[in-house]
Amino acid sequence: MSEIIDPIQSKIDAVFEAMPNEPREHIGPSQAGEPCERRLWLSFRWAVRKNFPGRMLRLFKRGQEEEIKVVQLLQAIGVDVREYGENQRRVSFGGHVSGSVDGIIHSGVPEAPKTEHILEIKTHNLKSFETLVKSGVKIAKPEHWIQMQCYMKATDITRALYVAVCKDDDRIHTERVEYDPVAASVAIDRMQRISTTESIPAPISTDSTWYQCRFCEAHEFCHVSKKTKEVNCRTCGHATPLGTGKWHCMRWASIIPEDAQRTGCEAHFPHPDLVPWRLDRERSTEIAAYYEGVGLVGEGGRLSKECLL
Repeated sequence: MSEIIDPIQSKIDAVFEAMPNEPREHIGPSQAGEPCERRLWLSFRWAVRKNFPGRMLRLFKRGQEEEIKVVQLLQAIGVDVREYGENQRRVSFGGHVSGSVDGIIHSGVPEAPKTEHILEIKTHNLKSFETLVKSGVKIAKPEHWIQMQCYMKATDITRALYVAVCKDDDRIHTERVEYDPVAASVAIDRMQRISTTESIPAPISTDSTWYQCRFCEAHEFCHVSKKTKEVNCRTCGHATPLGTGKWHCMRWASIIPEDAQRTGCEAHFPHPDLVPWRLDRERSTEIAAYYEGVGLVGEGGRLSKECLL
């Protein structure tokens, strides 16, 4: 029996799918708990992209709207929450690593009314929520725990309040999380290392059926084609991420503006780790690359747009 598609829902989903969905320019604490370094590197390099259906995009928006509702509930019981919503505090860890905090609690948490807390708000489905209640955030959602550790380090606040809402029945689960400076430093150092490394990291698994690989947006790249479909400055062999948070182009000998990074230029040639071809280092120059079996890619040769599609 074929699935019945609601015409109104399909139109609403189409509206969400048509909205701009550009990849973020930085690595954020929400990604710090990502177990696969290759996935994180490919995402930062804009080499793979995950296109979500409209229904999922609506769910993401609902999660964002839930943050404001949770803040209002906390304020209703006397918790002093500031810097939330459109006024979120932006924190930088140096280089290409930064993020935004859901909120800053100045006072009023019942268990510690005078203590400042980082506020972290998440929504969960029923199964995820029940696991969280049983095991706690550090075990059930280590990526959320790491995210809070990073924000605590950035703000010099040593406690976080984790507020989880069950989307199925509106139950609320809260935890106070203590600062772990070692875990925070390890996570931040890892993100900074991945953001500036030139070589693609090893995958978490070479087994295409591995549970962490099966639904990853990099699955086709890692296990099938070994070839990116994205053409932009970050997939180009001329571009280098700097420790200052900027990108430098060897071809034009200049810093690359962010808007230009998204479009690239006609001198683009694919980063050697983003194609399945071997680089012919004897024939390659500073402004053009020869790949064995492909020929010239870049300045004066076949453009990567033709090679990658």
